[in-house]
Amino acid sequence: MVSILHEPTAAVAGIPDGATVMIGGFGTAGQPVELIDALIASGATDLTVVNNNAGNGDVGLAALIRTGRVRKIVCSFPRQRDSWHFDQKYRAGEIELELVPQGNLAERIRAAGAGIGAFYTPTGYGTSLADGKETRVIDGRSYVLEYPLRADYALVKAYRADELGNLVYRKTARNFGPIMAAAATTTIVQVEEVVPVGELDPEIIVTPSIYVDRIVRVSAPVPVTEPVGAGR
Repeated sequence: MVSILHEPTAAVAGIPDGATVMIGGFGTAGQPVELIDALIASGATDLTVVNNNAGNGDVGLAALIRTGRVRKIVCSFPRQRDSWHFDQKYRAGEIELELVPQGNLAERIRAAGAGIGAFYTPTGYGTSLADGKETRVIDGRSYVLEYPLRADYALVKAYRADELGNLVYRKTARNFGPIMAAAATTTIVQVEEVVPVGELDPEIIVTPSIYVDRIVRVSAPVPVTEPVGAGR
C-alpha cells in the first residue's frame, strides 16, 4: 500500500549508503529536485545513480554530485555545457562513469521492470561500449547482449497522483519516470497534487499504483531551467 507523506525528507528516509538510485528526468525536464535535495540532506553517500544525464548547473543531480555523494553514475549523456560538477569530479578521478547509449539505457531499465532476462541490440556493436560483452549475428546483423538495469530506489517526478498511487505526468516530464518506477524495489514520487480515487481518468494513468511505494506532495516545485552563462 502506498504511503502518502508530507515532507520530502520523510519520503527518502532509509536510503542507505551504497544504494543504487534511479533519478528521473531528461536534463531538467522531470527532474525531482526536492527529492534530490532531501537525499542530500539525508547524508546518504557512495551512491550509484542512474540518470539520462550527469547533472545540470548547480541544482538537483548536479548538487548531489557536487557534494561527493555519488560514487558511480550510469548515464547516456554525461557532458554538456553546464555539467561542470560532473566534469570536475570525473577529471579528478572522484566519480566512476558507465556510459550507455540512450536507447540501450531506456531498454535496460524497461527490461528490469518487465522481467526480461536480457536482450540483443545492434547499438554499440563494434565500439568500445561492446568490449567484453557477448555478441551474436541474427539474420545477418550483429548484435550485443545487454542485461536489465535495476535499482534499490527510484526518485520520480509526476504531475498528479490519486490516493492509491496511480500517476499521470506532464508532457515531456514523463520521460524516464514510468520505466524507472517499474525497475526499482522502492519507488518514491513527488507530485504537485494528490486527488481522491476516481478523479483521474483511467485512460490517462501512465504508472499504475502497483509500482509506487511513497508519494510526497510538492505543490510548488522549484523550476529548473538552464542557467545563464552555462557555457563555462
